[in-house]
Amino acid sequence: MKITAVKCFPVHPGWRKNLVFVKVETDEGVSGWGESFTQSDRDRTIVAQIEELGRYMVGRNPFHIKHTIRMVQVDFSGHRSSQELQAALSGIEQALWDIVGKATGQPVYNLLGGPCREKLRVYANGWSHGVGKPADMARAAEAIVTRGYTALKFYPLPSPSRPYIPKEQEDHAVAVVKAVRAAVGPGVDIMIDIHRQLAPMHAVSLGKRLEEYAPSWIEDVCPTEDLDGMARVRSHVRIPVVAGEAIYTKAGFRAAFEKGAVDIINPDVGSIGGILELKEIGAMAESYFVAVSPHNYNSTAIGLAASAHVSALMPNFTILEYFVSFEEFGRAVCRDSLQPVAGYSRCASPRTRCHDSIAAPPRETITLSLPRAGRSAGVSAQPGDVTGYEFPLPKPSKLRAFMRRSLPIPASVVTPSSAMSRSISSRSSLIAWLTPGSPPIAAA
Repeated sequence: MKITAVKCFPVHPGWRKNLVFVKVETDEGVSGWGESFTQSDRDRTIVAQIEELGRYMVGRNPFHIKHTIRMVQVDFSGHRSSQELQAALSGIEQALWDIVGKATGQPVYNLLGGPCREKLRVYANGWSHGVGKPADMARAAEAIVTRGYTALKFYPLPSPSRPYIPKEQEDHAVAVVKAVRAAVGPGVDIMIDIHRQLAPMHAVSLGKRLEEYAPSWIEDVCPTEDLDGMARVRSHVRIPVVAGEAIYTKAGFRAAFEKGAVDIINPDVGSIGGILELKEIGAMAESYFVAVSPHNYNSTAIGLAASAHVSALMPNFTILEYFVSFEEFGRAVCRDSLQPVAGYSRCASPRTRCHDSIAAPPRETITLSLPRAGRSAGVSAQPGDVTGYEFPLPKPSKLRAFMRRSLPIPASVVTPSSAMSRSISSRSSLIAWLTPGSPPIAAA
């Protein structure tokens, strides 16, 4: 089997940033899908990098994934990595695993050693964008908990913020966390994201004031390049410290481990180099007794599925990020997009229990497709009625071709590259809720 084409599909999902999907085709008619992590207004450079890498993929064996990773990181880049390069590699690498899973009839987690768990807990993100006042944040948090989530993440500092903040900004952040904790109660896990904004002295000051509200972690308290400062914060604050979404190489994570800068890492499958790199970094973390909670500012279709497969593999996995703001788009472009289920509710069908063991998959099984969850997903639930949003691992007998039904991306919202404009122009299935003719680049 040989790769014949790499195609790139940028699309605006209706919220904040563009998403970038990657399709890899082969001479045997087996194709795979991946997703590259993007940031607002940086997606064009990632698309360009995918197109450049795509030329080097043609003629390669899609099964030779590790060799492909090393070719990109060493021969292609000359050890000069970047977010754009790693994001492009990640999308292509996920697509290669999708091809291998289709060709072998196995889910990816089986190909990489088998799962350590049958379900994956998630936390909600994307629910607090544009909400600033403590009372408004508290109401938004209460609403998301009412949907069944028992873990949520938010950003208490005003935006934009700087490394050296005045006391009133610190007071505001404390007031936001206090209000959220009061609204959701002690039984809900709250995660605080600082977005790499604070100098260590301010991170220590804020962290100490937040201790009484028992957050599950404080994320990216300092710029990632200041691992010594992050270690100092960790030694002074009694809250677990998380970092990793802005670290793109194994060497970067090795430094974080050796400096004692983190309790938990959150690498992103869309920017770390893909599924295999994330698995191997998780194994590195395990030897330092560092937990892994994958970052997942990606779609609830491909990126989420790839993250779920790796999360199933890692003994030191804790919880997975889930962006509620991408749910509607994820359902629109992929019928089999993974849906969280409140507590331990039923998943793919009334006859399928979330705790069933994983059986041998049928030949048509592919991997980055996970079954649609039960109808209970997203419905109102009384606090206390659920034990947390969970992903049931895919029942192989229920898996269906992820993109065999095609990815219905409307041409009107895609920035087509020269390699794939013809393929998307023939798509007739439009997503009605996306405004035809809307600009493909998300506003900052």
